[in-house]
Amino acid sequence: MSWPRDDAKLDRVRALMADDDLDALLVRAPDNVLYLANFWSMKGYDAVVFSREGEQVLICLEASADDAEQNAWTGDVRLFAGYDPNDPRPPIARTLDLARAAARGYDRIGLELSLGTQASDRMVGEPTTYTREWFDSFPNAVDATPLLARARAHKTEQELERMRLANAIAAAAMEHVARELRPGMKESEAAAVWEGFVHGEGTGWEGKVDLALGYSLVWSGPGIRTFTATGDRPVAEHEPTLFEIWVCADGYWCDHTKNLCPGEPTSEYAQLEEMLLDVYTVALDRCIPGTSLADLDRSVRQGLADGGYEGQPSHPICHGVGARAHEPPYAHQAGEGAIEEGMVLAIEPGVYWKGGGGLRVEDNFLITASGAEKLSPFPDGIVRT
Repeated sequence: MSWPRDDAKLDRVRALMADDDLDALLVRAPDNVLYLANFWSMKGYDAVVFSREGEQVLICLEASADDAEQNAWTGDVRLFAGYDPNDPRPPIARTLDLARAAARGYDRIGLELSLGTQASDRMVGEPTTYTREWFDSFPNAVDATPLLARARAHKTEQELERMRLANAIAAAAMEHVARELRPGMKESEAAAVWEGFVHGEGTGWEGKVDLALGYSLVWSGPGIRTFTATGDRPVAEHEPTLFEIWVCADGYWCDHTKNLCPGEPTSEYAQLEEMLLDVYTVALDRCIPGTSLADLDRSVRQGLADGGYEGQPSHPICHGVGARAHEPPYAHQAGEGAIEEGMVLAIEPGVYWKGGGGLRVEDNFLITASGAEKLSPFPDGIVRT
């Protein structure tokens, strides 16, 4: 689907550029290229020169010209060859040549100098990184990453529509896997059922999604741990199978954690679920404009400590979602910032038992003037199958 130019978003970026006295932004991260130009890169070779006053320039792989013509929010598309018989350099060297030419004449340029993570391109498997030459070519550039984070923290109506599509696909995939999950299945099989639905049914969803991709970590029973891979452990009966899941729908994301249990969960898990949902509910009640992000983090961690789980969880309990699954703002007890209307936040308290097992709940919430609006229709807590 070709989305109309989101002027509310682009005008906000230009206003922030004026505040920072920047003439142009030069971005190469796939999520920032998408954010500014509505072009989701195939291999991450592409870039955008975004002018404060003139038309933006999309620097695009020649093979993607049709995609750019259909989707990009600019008529100034400059193409380079993926393979040039007279040039043995990698494609990003030709991207840089065109970027230098497009940025010529701008005095103050912003680059993604402090970029820590970026969303994947559509190909996913071989993320493109940029060489030192990219940064050395603009020695007087300033860091545009904080500006882009400020802009991206507030979602426009179009962005919300796109994120609702990702949320709907993720929920439908969970409904599908709930019907298929059986004790004894491998975690990897359960993950494949979920991911297969996302890619197969999500692509073309409601006639609005050109490409849907799913990403998952699936752990069952004693396999539930943080920062471990899905394996061949069997799906447990009477214990939750935890799905840490992301859906990307044409470059906009959702980030959930959902739990399925074949049969009634054990009393130990039922007690953990009750405590965790109580903490979760209190956190959601605090998700109103003006709440300190540091206070939100402290509140959740204190609630878990009061429930007998001091020092948990070992990951953030709140972060932004949008053109990445994880993006600013982040809640941290030693950090700064406040919740603002128009943000979309993932709220994710979790508890992990020593030796394996535990529970996490997570959904995405739009912050409105009156509180947090849940974006996924799939239930929180442990869903009995």
